[in-house]
Amino acid sequence: MAVELSSISLPKKPGVYLFKNRKGRVLYVGKATKLSERIRSYFAKNPDRAMIPELVKKSDDIECIVTASPHEALILERQLIREHKPRYNSMLKDDKSFPYLALTSDNLPRILYSRRPPKNAVIWGPFPNAGAAKQVMKLLRRQFGLRDEKNNIPFGYLDSGNDDDYRQRILAVKQILNGNASSLIESLTQKMDQNSENLEYEVAARQRDLIKAIRTTTSQHIVSSKVYRDCDAIGFASEGDLAAVVVLHADDGVVRGQESWQMIHREDIGETISMFVSDHYTNRIPPKLLLTPTPLFDGVEDWLQTRRDSAVEVRNPSRGDLVTLMKLASQNAEIQLIRFVNKTSGSLEKRAADDGAKLLGMQQMNHIVCFDMAQIQGEHRVGASVCFKDGRPHKEEYRKYTVKGEQLDDLRMMREVVQRWMKHQTEWPDLLLLDGGRTHLNMISEMIEQSGNAGKFAIAALAKREETVFRKGHEPIILDRRGRVLIHARDEAHRFVNTFHRKRRKASKMVDPLEKVPGLGAKKFQTLIRHFGGRKEVLHASEKDIKTVPGIGPALAKRIFEAIND
Repeated sequence: MAVELSSISLPKKPGVYLFKNRKGRVLYVGKATKLSERIRSYFAKNPDRAMIPELVKKSDDIECIVTASPHEALILERQLIREHKPRYNSMLKDDKSFPYLALTSDNLPRILYSRRPPKNAVIWGPFPNAGAAKQVMKLLRRQFGLRDEKNNIPFGYLDSGNDDDYRQRILAVKQILNGNASSLIESLTQKMDQNSENLEYEVAARQRDLIKAIRTTTSQHIVSSKVYRDCDAIGFASEGDLAAVVVLHADDGVVRGQESWQMIHREDIGETISMFVSDHYTNRIPPKLLLTPTPLFDGVEDWLQTRRDSAVEVRNPSRGDLVTLMKLASQNAEIQLIRFVNKTSGSLEKRAADDGAKLLGMQQMNHIVCFDMAQIQGEHRVGASVCFKDGRPHKEEYRKYTVKGEQLDDLRMMREVVQRWMKHQTEWPDLLLLDGGRTHLNMISEMIEQSGNAGKFAIAALAKREETVFRKGHEPIILDRRGRVLIHARDEAHRFVNTFHRKRRKASKMVDPLEKVPGLGAKKFQTLIRHFGGRKEVLHASEKDIKTVPGIGPALAKRIFEAIND
Protein backbone atom coordinates (compact mmCIF):
# COMPACT_ATOMS: atom_id res chain seq x y z
CA MET A 1 0.00 0.00 0.00
CA ALA A 2 1.44 3.37 -1.06
CA VAL A 3 2.29 5.78 1.76
CA GLU A 4 -0.08 8.75 2.10
CA LEU A 5 1.16 12.28 2.68
CA SER A 6 -1.56 12.96 5.28
CA SER A 7 -0.21 10.20 7.55
CA ILE A 8 3.28 11.72 7.82
CA SER A 9 4.56 14.26 10.30
CA LEU A 10 6.36 16.98 8.33
CA PRO A 11 8.85 18.99 10.42
CA LYS A 12 9.90 22.38 9.04
CA LYS A 13 13.49 21.66 10.05
CA PRO A 14 16.66 20.23 8.49
CA GLY A 15 17.15 16.50 8.69
CA VAL A 16 17.05 13.11 7.01
CA TYR A 17 14.05 11.14 5.72
CA LEU A 18 13.77 7.38 5.14
CA PHE A 19 11.27 5.66 2.84
CA LYS A 20 10.38 2.24 4.33
CA ASN A 21 8.27 -0.71 3.25
CA ARG A 22 5.82 -2.56 5.51
CA LYS A 23 8.59 -4.83 6.82
CA GLY A 24 10.64 -1.82 7.93
CA ARG A 25 13.27 -2.19 5.20
CA VAL A 26 14.76 1.15 4.16
CA LEU A 27 14.19 1.79 0.44
CA TYR A 28 15.60 5.28 0.18
CA VAL A 29 17.47 7.79 2.35
CA GLY A 30 17.47 11.50 1.59
CA LYS A 31 18.40 14.78 3.25
CA ALA A 32 16.70 18.16 3.25
CA THR A 33 17.21 21.69 4.50
CA LYS A 34 13.45 21.75 5.23
CA LEU A 35 11.95 18.27 5.55
CA SER A 36 8.34 19.33 4.96
CA GLU A 37 9.03 20.88 1.55
CA ARG A 38 11.31 18.10 0.33
CA ILE A 39 8.95 15.25 1.28
CA ARG A 40 5.96 17.00 -0.30
CA SER A 41 7.89 17.16 -3.60
CA TYR A 42 7.71 13.34 -3.84
CA PHE A 43 3.92 13.58 -4.03
CA ALA A 44 3.83 16.20 -6.78
CA LYS A 45 1.78 15.44 -9.91
CA ASN A 46 4.84 15.75 -12.14
CA PRO A 47 7.88 14.46 -10.18
CA ASP A 48 11.30 15.42 -11.50
CA ARG A 49 12.49 11.79 -11.69
CA ALA A 50 10.66 8.87 -13.26
CA MET A 51 11.53 6.45 -10.43
CA ILE A 52 9.79 8.52 -7.72
CA PRO A 53 6.22 7.22 -8.29
CA GLU A 54 7.53 3.65 -8.00
CA LEU A 55 9.33 4.52 -4.75
CA VAL A 56 6.20 6.11 -3.25
CA LYS A 57 4.02 3.17 -4.33
CA LYS A 58 6.30 0.59 -2.69
CA SER A 59 6.74 2.59 0.54
CA ASP A 60 4.44 2.19 3.55
CA ASP A 61 6.04 4.78 5.81
CA ILE A 62 8.39 7.77 5.81
CA GLU A 63 10.47 8.37 8.93
CA CYS A 64 12.04 11.77 9.66
CA ILE A 65 15.12 12.48 11.76
CA VAL A 66 15.63 16.14 12.67
CA THR A 67 19.22 17.43 12.85
CA ALA A 68 20.76 20.63 14.16
CA SER A 69 21.83 21.82 10.73
CA PRO A 70 21.77 20.84 7.04
CA HIS A 71 25.43 19.94 7.37
CA GLU A 72 24.67 17.33 10.01
CA ALA A 73 21.86 16.03 7.81
CA LEU A 74 24.36 15.52 5.03
CA ILE A 75 26.70 13.47 7.21
CA LEU A 76 23.85 11.46 8.76
CA GLU A 77 22.51 10.68 5.28
CA ARG A 78 25.86 9.20 4.26
CA GLN A 79 26.00 7.14 7.46
CA LEU A 80 22.49 5.72 6.95
CA ILE A 81 23.13 4.92 3.28
CA ARG A 82 26.24 2.93 4.24
CA GLU A 83 24.28 1.14 6.97
CA HIS A 84 21.08 0.27 5.07
CA LYS A 85 22.29 0.20 1.42
CA PRO A 86 18.87 1.31 0.09
CA ARG A 87 18.19 0.11 -3.46
CA TYR A 88 16.57 3.35 -4.61
CA ASN A 89 19.52 5.52 -3.61
CA SER A 90 21.46 4.11 -6.56
CA MET A 91 18.45 4.59 -8.84
CA LEU A 92 17.67 8.15 -7.80
CA LYS A 93 21.16 9.56 -7.31
CA ASP A 94 22.22 12.54 -9.43
CA ASP A 95 25.83 11.35 -9.92
CA LYS A 96 27.15 14.54 -8.40
CA SER A 97 29.48 15.04 -5.49
CA PHE A 98 28.66 17.69 -2.89
CA PRO A 99 29.78 21.30 -3.36
CA TYR A 100 32.55 23.05 -1.45
CA LEU A 101 33.90 26.57 -1.08
CA ALA A 102 37.63 26.83 -1.56
CA LEU A 103 40.44 29.36 -1.35
CA THR A 104 43.24 28.44 -3.73
CA SER A 105 46.92 28.28 -2.81
CA ASP A 106 47.83 31.13 -5.22
CA ASN A 107 49.85 34.09 -4.00
CA LEU A 108 46.63 36.07 -4.23
CA PRO A 109 44.05 33.32 -3.54
CA ARG A 110 40.90 32.90 -5.56
CA ILE A 111 37.57 31.92 -4.05
CA LEU A 112 35.82 29.06 -5.80
CA TYR A 113 32.58 27.14 -5.72
CA SER A 114 33.46 23.62 -6.73
CA ARG A 115 32.43 19.98 -6.39
CA ARG A 116 36.08 19.00 -6.94
CA PRO A 117 38.26 21.60 -5.22
CA PRO A 118 41.85 21.97 -6.47
CA LYS A 119 44.72 20.35 -4.58
CA ASN A 120 46.28 22.27 -1.69
CA ALA A 121 43.21 24.55 -1.48
CA VAL A 122 41.68 25.52 1.85
CA ILE A 123 38.12 24.14 1.70
CA TRP A 124 34.86 24.48 3.62
CA GLY A 125 31.94 22.09 3.27
CA PRO A 126 30.47 20.01 1.97
CA PHE A 127 27.42 22.20 1.69
CA PRO A 128 24.08 20.36 1.78
CA ASN A 129 22.70 22.30 -1.17
CA ALA A 130 24.30 24.00 -4.09
CA GLY A 131 22.21 27.15 -3.82
CA ALA A 132 23.51 27.96 -0.33
CA ALA A 133 27.12 27.40 -1.37
CA LYS A 134 26.79 29.60 -4.44
CA GLN A 135 25.12 32.36 -2.45
CA VAL A 136 27.89 32.42 0.15
CA MET A 137 30.56 32.45 -2.56
CA LYS A 138 28.91 35.35 -4.40
CA LEU A 139 28.56 37.33 -1.18
CA LEU A 140 32.20 36.89 -0.28
CA ARG A 141 33.41 37.76 -3.76
CA ARG A 142 31.19 40.81 -4.02
CA GLN A 143 31.56 42.17 -0.51
CA PHE A 144 35.28 41.56 -0.04
CA GLY A 145 36.45 42.13 -3.59
CA LEU A 146 37.86 38.61 -4.05
CA ARG A 147 38.76 37.26 -7.49
CA ASP A 148 37.47 33.94 -8.81
CA GLU A 149 39.41 33.47 -12.08
CA LYS A 150 43.14 33.13 -12.68
CA ASN A 151 43.34 36.18 -14.89
CA ASN A 152 41.18 38.37 -12.71
CA ILE A 153 42.91 41.16 -10.86
CA PRO A 154 41.96 41.25 -7.19
CA PHE A 155 39.14 43.69 -7.67
CA GLY A 156 35.49 43.45 -6.78
CA TYR A 157 32.75 45.82 -5.72
CA LEU A 158 34.95 47.18 -2.94
CA ASP A 159 38.25 48.95 -3.52
CA SER A 160 40.74 46.19 -2.80
CA GLY A 161 43.82 48.37 -2.33
CA ASN A 162 47.25 46.74 -2.47
CA ASP A 163 48.35 43.08 -2.18
CA ASP A 164 48.73 43.27 1.60
CA ASP A 165 45.23 44.70 1.88
CA TYR A 166 43.94 41.83 -0.27
CA ARG A 167 45.64 39.24 1.96
CA GLN A 168 44.00 40.89 4.98
CA ARG A 169 40.68 40.39 3.25
CA ILE A 170 41.53 36.73 2.71
CA LEU A 171 42.25 36.34 6.43
CA ALA A 172 38.91 37.97 7.22
CA VAL A 173 37.11 35.55 4.89
CA LYS A 174 38.84 32.57 6.53
CA GLN A 175 37.72 33.75 9.95
CA ILE A 176 34.16 34.13 8.74
CA LEU A 177 34.03 30.68 7.12
CA ASN A 178 35.48 29.19 10.29
CA GLY A 179 32.58 30.67 12.22
CA ASN A 180 34.72 33.11 14.20
CA ALA A 181 33.58 36.54 13.18
CA SER A 182 32.83 38.20 16.54
CA SER A 183 36.43 39.21 17.30
CA LEU A 184 36.87 40.48 13.76
CA ILE A 185 33.73 42.63 13.98
CA GLU A 186 34.86 44.04 17.33
CA SER A 187 38.30 44.91 15.90
CA LEU A 188 36.84 46.56 12.82
CA THR A 189 34.37 48.51 14.94
CA GLN A 190 37.21 49.93 17.04
CA LYS A 191 39.10 50.93 13.87
CA MET A 192 35.96 52.54 12.44
CA ASP A 193 35.42 54.59 15.60
CA GLN A 194 39.08 55.64 15.64
CA ASN A 195 39.04 56.69 11.97
CA SER A 196 35.85 58.62 12.54
CA GLU A 197 37.40 60.50 15.47
CA ASN A 198 40.39 61.33 13.23
CA LEU A 199 37.97 62.71 10.61
CA GLU A 200 38.99 59.94 8.17
CA TYR A 201 35.42 59.42 7.11
CA GLU A 202 36.10 57.58 3.85
CA VAL A 203 38.25 55.01 5.64
CA ALA A 204 35.64 54.70 8.39
CA ALA A 205 32.97 54.14 5.74
CA ARG A 206 34.97 51.26 4.27
CA GLN A 207 35.29 49.71 7.74
CA ARG A 208 31.53 50.10 8.18
CA ASP A 209 30.90 48.33 4.86
CA LEU A 210 33.24 45.52 5.88
CA ILE A 211 31.33 45.00 9.15
CA LYS A 212 28.07 44.89 7.22
CA ALA A 213 29.56 42.39 4.78
CA ILE A 214 30.74 40.11 7.58
CA ARG A 215 27.35 40.14 9.31
CA THR A 216 25.55 39.47 6.05
CA THR A 217 27.84 36.57 5.20
CA THR A 218 27.81 34.89 8.61
CA SER A 219 24.01 34.97 8.66
CA GLN A 220 24.06 32.91 5.46
CA HIS A 221 26.72 30.44 6.47
CA ILE A 222 26.17 26.88 7.64
CA VAL A 223 28.12 26.01 10.78
CA SER A 224 28.67 22.53 12.20
CA SER A 225 29.23 21.91 15.91
CA LYS A 226 32.09 19.69 17.09
CA VAL A 227 31.25 19.18 20.75
CA TYR A 228 29.73 15.67 20.71
CA ARG A 229 31.98 12.67 21.44
CA ASP A 230 30.61 9.10 21.86
CA CYS A 231 27.36 10.36 23.26
CA ASP A 232 23.78 9.06 23.36
CA ALA A 233 20.92 11.52 23.93
CA ILE A 234 17.55 10.11 25.01
CA GLY A 235 14.48 12.06 23.91
CA PHE A 236 11.07 11.50 25.45
CA ALA A 237 7.54 12.56 24.51
CA SER A 238 4.19 11.37 25.85
CA GLU A 239 0.50 11.92 25.49
CA GLY A 240 -1.81 10.10 27.84
CA ASP A 241 -0.48 6.60 28.44
CA LEU A 242 1.42 6.45 25.14
CA ALA A 243 5.07 7.52 24.92
CA ALA A 244 7.88 7.63 22.39
CA VAL A 245 11.54 7.27 23.28
CA VAL A 246 14.29 8.22 20.83
CA VAL A 247 18.04 7.62 21.14
CA LEU A 248 20.31 9.85 19.07
CA HIS A 249 23.91 8.68 18.82
CA ALA A 250 26.45 11.41 18.18
CA ASP A 251 30.20 11.26 17.60
CA ASP A 252 32.79 13.55 16.09
CA GLY A 253 30.39 16.44 16.43
CA VAL A 254 27.45 15.11 14.40
CA VAL A 255 24.43 12.86 14.80
CA ARG A 256 25.22 9.42 13.39
CA GLY A 257 21.89 7.65 13.76
CA GLN A 258 18.54 7.36 15.51
CA GLU A 259 16.51 4.58 17.10
CA SER A 260 12.95 4.93 18.35
CA TRP A 261 10.49 2.89 20.43
CA GLN A 262 6.84 3.06 21.39
CA MET A 263 6.15 2.58 25.09
CA ILE A 264 3.37 2.59 27.67
CA HIS A 265 3.92 5.49 30.06
CA ARG A 266 2.49 5.49 33.62
CA GLU A 267 3.05 9.15 34.54
CA ASP A 268 6.45 8.63 36.25
CA ILE A 269 9.02 9.73 33.65
CA GLY A 270 11.93 8.71 35.91
CA GLU A 271 10.64 5.14 36.08
CA THR A 272 9.94 4.99 32.32
CA ILE A 273 13.39 6.28 31.32
CA SER A 274 15.25 4.17 33.90
CA MET A 275 13.49 1.00 32.74
CA PHE A 276 14.21 1.87 29.12
CA VAL A 277 17.93 2.48 29.78
CA SER A 278 18.23 -0.84 31.62
CA ASP A 279 16.59 -2.68 28.75
CA HIS A 280 18.30 -0.77 25.91
CA TYR A 281 21.87 -1.30 27.08
CA THR A 282 21.45 -4.93 28.10
CA ASN A 283 22.66 -6.07 24.69
CA ARG A 284 24.90 -3.17 23.70
CA ILE A 285 27.80 -1.20 25.14
CA PRO A 286 26.78 2.10 26.76
CA PRO A 287 28.48 5.29 25.51
CA LYS A 288 30.93 7.38 27.50
CA LEU A 289 28.30 10.10 27.91
CA LEU A 290 24.55 9.54 28.29
CA LEU A 291 22.15 12.49 28.20
CA THR A 292 18.73 11.87 29.77
CA PRO A 293 15.63 14.07 30.20
CA THR A 294 15.41 13.18 33.90
CA PRO A 295 17.72 11.71 36.56
CA LEU A 296 17.93 7.92 36.56
CA PHE A 297 16.97 5.75 39.50
CA ASP A 298 19.65 4.81 42.01
CA GLY A 299 21.87 1.98 40.80
CA VAL A 300 21.27 2.43 37.05
CA GLU A 301 24.41 4.53 36.50
CA ASP A 302 26.56 1.98 38.37
CA TRP A 303 25.03 -0.79 36.23
CA LEU A 304 25.92 1.16 33.05
CA GLN A 305 29.55 1.44 34.17
CA THR A 306 29.63 -2.30 34.83
CA ARG A 307 28.25 -2.96 31.36
CA ARG A 308 30.88 -0.71 29.74
CA ASP A 309 33.68 -1.79 32.09
CA SER A 310 34.67 1.87 32.33
CA ALA A 311 33.25 5.21 33.40
CA VAL A 312 29.86 6.31 32.03
CA GLU A 313 28.79 9.88 32.70
CA VAL A 314 25.03 10.43 32.96
CA ARG A 315 23.93 14.06 32.64
CA ASN A 316 20.70 16.07 32.51
CA PRO A 317 22.04 19.20 30.78
CA SER A 318 20.28 22.49 31.42
CA ARG A 319 22.71 24.78 29.62
CA GLY A 320 25.69 24.63 27.29
CA ASP A 321 26.28 22.91 23.97
CA LEU A 322 24.84 19.56 25.03
CA VAL A 323 21.40 21.14 25.44
CA THR A 324 21.21 21.42 21.63
CA LEU A 325 21.57 17.67 21.27
CA MET A 326 18.95 17.06 23.98
CA LYS A 327 16.51 19.40 22.21
CA LEU A 328 17.04 17.49 18.98
CA ALA A 329 16.32 14.22 20.75
CA SER A 330 13.13 15.65 22.26
CA GLN A 331 11.98 17.06 18.91
CA ASN A 332 12.50 13.70 17.23
CA ALA A 333 10.65 11.95 20.06
CA GLU A 334 7.66 14.24 19.49
CA ILE A 335 7.74 13.40 15.78
CA GLN A 336 7.89 9.69 16.52
CA LEU A 337 5.01 10.00 18.98
CA ILE A 338 2.82 11.45 16.23
CA ARG A 339 3.81 8.58 13.95
CA PHE A 340 2.97 6.00 16.62
CA VAL A 341 -0.38 7.61 17.33
CA ASN A 342 -1.30 7.66 13.65
CA LYS A 343 -0.49 3.96 13.38
CA THR A 344 -2.85 3.03 16.22
CA SER A 345 -6.61 2.85 15.86
CA GLY A 346 -6.96 6.56 15.29
CA SER A 347 -5.38 9.35 17.26
CA LEU A 348 -5.25 9.56 21.03
CA GLU A 349 -8.15 12.02 20.90
CA LYS A 350 -10.19 9.62 18.78
CA ARG A 351 -9.44 6.83 21.23
CA ALA A 352 -10.63 9.08 24.08
CA ALA A 353 -13.88 9.72 22.18
CA ASP A 354 -14.34 5.98 21.65
CA ASP A 355 -13.68 5.35 25.35
CA GLY A 356 -16.32 7.94 26.26
CA ALA A 357 -18.84 6.30 23.94
CA LYS A 358 -18.25 2.90 25.53
CA LEU A 359 -18.61 4.40 29.01
CA LEU A 360 -22.03 5.86 28.16
CA GLY A 361 -23.13 2.84 26.14
CA MET A 362 -23.24 4.80 22.86
CA GLN A 363 -22.24 3.50 19.45
CA GLN A 364 -20.02 6.53 18.82
CA MET A 365 -19.14 9.94 20.20
CA ASN A 366 -17.42 11.46 17.20
CA HIS A 367 -19.33 14.75 17.39
CA ILE A 368 -19.93 16.56 20.71
CA VAL A 369 -21.46 20.01 21.28
CA CYS A 370 -21.15 21.43 24.79
CA PHE A 371 -22.93 24.51 26.24
CA ASP A 372 -22.02 26.78 29.14
CA MET A 373 -23.33 30.13 30.43
CA ALA A 374 -21.82 33.14 32.21
CA GLN A 375 -23.20 36.25 33.94
CA ILE A 376 -22.62 38.55 36.92
CA GLN A 377 -25.71 39.64 38.79
CA GLY A 378 -27.84 39.48 35.68
CA GLU A 379 -25.49 41.65 33.62
CA HIS A 380 -23.50 40.71 30.54
CA ARG A 381 -25.50 37.50 30.16
CA VAL A 382 -23.76 35.33 27.58
CA GLY A 383 -23.56 31.73 26.50
CA ALA A 384 -21.29 29.69 24.29
CA SER A 385 -21.04 26.32 22.62
CA VAL A 386 -17.93 24.41 21.63
CA CYS A 387 -17.66 21.54 19.17
CA PHE A 388 -15.48 18.44 19.40
CA LYS A 389 -15.00 16.10 16.44
CA ASP A 390 -13.11 12.84 16.87
CA GLY A 391 -12.11 14.02 20.33
CA ARG A 392 -10.48 17.24 19.09
CA PRO A 393 -11.72 20.84 19.37
CA HIS A 394 -13.32 21.91 16.08
CA LYS A 395 -13.09 25.68 16.48
CA GLU A 396 -14.81 26.43 13.18
CA GLU A 397 -18.07 25.47 14.91
CA TYR A 398 -17.54 27.36 18.18
CA ARG A 399 -20.40 29.80 18.81
CA LYS A 400 -21.00 32.80 21.11
CA TYR A 401 -24.41 33.99 22.23
CA THR A 402 -25.68 37.15 23.89
CA VAL A 403 -28.84 36.37 25.86
CA LYS A 404 -31.67 38.44 24.43
CA GLY A 405 -34.53 37.59 26.80
CA GLU A 406 -35.17 38.76 30.35
CA GLN A 407 -34.11 35.45 31.90
CA LEU A 408 -31.91 35.95 34.93
CA ASP A 409 -30.93 32.40 35.90
CA ASP A 410 -28.56 30.06 34.07
CA LEU A 411 -31.28 27.48 33.40
CA ARG A 412 -33.54 29.74 31.35
CA MET A 413 -30.56 31.43 29.73
CA MET A 414 -29.31 28.04 28.54
CA ARG A 415 -32.80 27.15 27.30
CA GLU A 416 -32.83 30.25 25.09
CA VAL A 417 -29.32 29.64 23.75
CA VAL A 418 -29.93 25.96 22.91
CA GLN A 419 -33.18 26.91 21.14
CA ARG A 420 -31.31 29.40 18.98
CA TRP A 421 -28.61 26.83 18.27
CA MET A 422 -31.12 24.22 17.07
CA LYS A 423 -32.69 26.62 14.55
CA HIS A 424 -29.43 26.81 12.58
CA GLN A 425 -28.31 23.18 12.67
CA THR A 426 -27.89 21.18 9.46
CA GLU A 427 -25.97 18.36 11.18
CA TRP A 428 -26.88 16.93 14.58
CA PRO A 429 -24.15 15.88 17.03
CA ASP A 430 -23.85 12.48 18.63
CA LEU A 431 -24.04 14.11 22.06
CA LEU A 432 -25.33 17.42 23.40
CA LEU A 433 -23.44 18.08 26.65
CA LEU A 434 -24.55 20.64 29.25
CA ASP A 435 -22.42 22.19 31.96
CA GLY A 436 -24.78 21.52 34.86
CA GLY A 437 -26.69 18.89 36.80
CA ARG A 438 -29.93 16.99 36.67
CA THR A 439 -32.05 20.19 36.69
CA HIS A 440 -30.32 21.46 33.53
CA LEU A 441 -30.81 18.06 31.89
CA ASN A 442 -34.54 17.93 32.63
CA MET A 443 -35.29 21.45 31.40
CA ILE A 444 -33.30 21.18 28.15
CA SER A 445 -34.63 17.68 27.45
CA GLU A 446 -38.21 18.93 27.85
CA MET A 447 -37.55 21.83 25.51
CA ILE A 448 -35.99 19.56 22.87
CA GLU A 449 -38.99 17.20 23.04
CA GLN A 450 -41.36 20.13 22.53
CA SER A 451 -39.35 21.24 19.50
CA GLY A 452 -39.80 17.84 17.82
CA ASN A 453 -36.07 17.02 17.83
CA ALA A 454 -36.15 14.34 20.51
CA GLY A 455 -34.19 11.21 19.61
CA LYS A 456 -31.99 12.92 17.03
CA PHE A 457 -29.06 13.11 19.46
CA ALA A 458 -28.17 12.05 22.98
CA ILE A 459 -28.29 14.58 25.85
CA ALA A 460 -26.18 14.60 29.01
CA ALA A 461 -25.28 17.03 31.79
CA LEU A 462 -21.89 17.04 33.50
CA ALA A 463 -21.77 18.35 37.05
CA LYS A 464 -18.44 19.55 38.38
CA ARG A 465 -18.99 17.92 41.74
CA GLU A 466 -17.34 14.51 41.51
CA GLU A 467 -17.49 14.84 37.70
CA THR A 468 -20.90 13.19 37.54
CA VAL A 469 -22.77 12.60 34.25
CA PHE A 470 -26.58 12.70 34.28
CA ARG A 471 -28.78 11.22 31.52
CA LYS A 472 -32.53 10.61 31.40
CA GLY A 473 -33.34 6.94 31.97
CA HIS A 474 -29.82 6.12 33.20
CA GLU A 475 -28.10 6.00 36.55
CA PRO A 476 -25.57 8.81 37.20
CA ILE A 477 -21.97 7.92 36.32
CA ILE A 478 -18.89 9.28 38.07
CA LEU A 479 -16.29 9.66 35.34
CA ASP A 480 -12.92 7.94 35.36
CA ARG A 481 -10.13 8.24 32.77
CA ARG A 482 -12.49 6.84 30.11
CA GLY A 483 -14.57 10.00 30.33
CA ARG A 484 -11.72 12.45 29.81
CA VAL A 485 -13.17 13.64 26.47
CA LEU A 486 -16.33 14.84 28.27
CA ILE A 487 -14.31 16.70 30.89
CA HIS A 488 -12.15 18.22 28.17
CA ALA A 489 -15.25 19.46 26.28
CA ARG A 490 -16.83 20.88 29.46
CA ASP A 491 -13.63 22.67 30.50
CA GLU A 492 -13.17 24.06 27.00
CA ALA A 493 -16.74 25.41 26.96
CA HIS A 494 -16.14 27.00 30.37
CA ARG A 495 -12.92 28.63 29.15
CA PHE A 496 -14.52 29.86 25.94
CA VAL A 497 -17.62 31.41 27.52
CA ASN A 498 -15.63 33.09 30.31
CA THR A 499 -13.23 34.61 27.79
CA PHE A 500 -16.21 36.00 25.89
CA HIS A 501 -17.77 37.26 29.13
CA ARG A 502 -14.60 39.08 30.18
CA LYS A 503 -14.37 40.79 26.82
CA ARG A 504 -17.98 41.93 27.07
CA ARG A 505 -17.45 43.32 30.54
CA LYS A 506 -14.24 45.06 29.50
CA ALA A 507 -15.91 46.57 26.47
CA SER A 508 -18.80 47.94 28.53
CA LYS A 509 -18.19 51.52 29.63
CA MET A 510 -21.00 51.51 32.18
CA VAL A 511 -20.17 50.53 35.72
CA ASP A 512 -23.06 48.93 37.55
CA PRO A 513 -23.29 50.52 41.02
CA LEU A 514 -25.15 47.45 42.31
CA GLU A 515 -22.20 45.12 41.64
CA LYS A 516 -20.19 46.62 44.51
CA VAL A 517 -22.94 46.60 47.18
CA PRO A 518 -21.77 44.42 50.11
CA GLY A 519 -24.25 41.68 50.95
CA LEU A 520 -26.12 41.86 47.61
CA GLY A 521 -25.56 38.40 46.22
CA ALA A 522 -26.93 36.85 43.05
CA LYS A 523 -30.18 35.57 44.57
CA LYS A 524 -31.05 38.82 46.35
CA PHE A 525 -30.13 40.74 43.20
CA GLN A 526 -32.56 38.66 41.13
CA THR A 527 -35.26 39.15 43.76
CA LEU A 528 -34.63 42.90 43.66
CA ILE A 529 -34.94 43.04 39.86
CA ARG A 530 -38.13 40.94 39.81
CA HIS A 531 -39.74 43.03 42.57
CA PHE A 532 -39.33 46.30 40.63
CA GLY A 533 -39.68 44.80 37.16
CA GLY A 534 -36.32 45.92 35.80
CA ARG A 535 -33.02 47.67 36.44
CA LYS A 536 -34.26 51.14 35.54
CA GLU A 537 -37.01 50.92 38.13
CA VAL A 538 -34.48 49.90 40.79
CA LEU A 539 -32.31 52.93 40.02
CA HIS A 540 -35.31 55.23 40.63
CA ALA A 541 -36.57 53.47 43.79
CA SER A 542 -36.55 55.11 47.22
CA GLU A 543 -34.93 53.58 50.28
CA LYS A 544 -38.41 52.96 51.71
CA ASP A 545 -39.45 51.07 48.57
CA ILE A 546 -36.27 48.96 48.64
CA LYS A 547 -37.03 47.90 52.23
CA THR A 548 -40.22 46.22 50.99
CA VAL A 549 -38.26 43.69 48.88
CA PRO A 550 -38.36 40.21 50.51
CA GLY A 551 -35.01 39.25 52.02
CA ILE A 552 -33.59 42.78 52.03
CA GLY A 553 -33.31 44.34 55.47
CA PRO A 554 -32.97 48.02 56.44
CA ALA A 555 -29.15 48.02 56.46
CA LEU A 556 -28.86 46.42 53.03
CA ALA A 557 -31.62 48.68 51.66
CA LYS A 558 -29.65 51.71 52.83
CA ARG A 559 -26.44 50.47 51.15
CA ILE A 560 -28.35 49.85 47.90
CA PHE A 561 -29.95 53.29 47.98
CA GLU A 562 -26.60 54.97 48.66
CA ALA A 563 -24.94 53.03 45.83
CA ILE A 564 -27.51 54.01 43.19
CA ASN A 565 -27.50 57.64 44.28
CA ASP A 566 -23.77 58.10 44.75
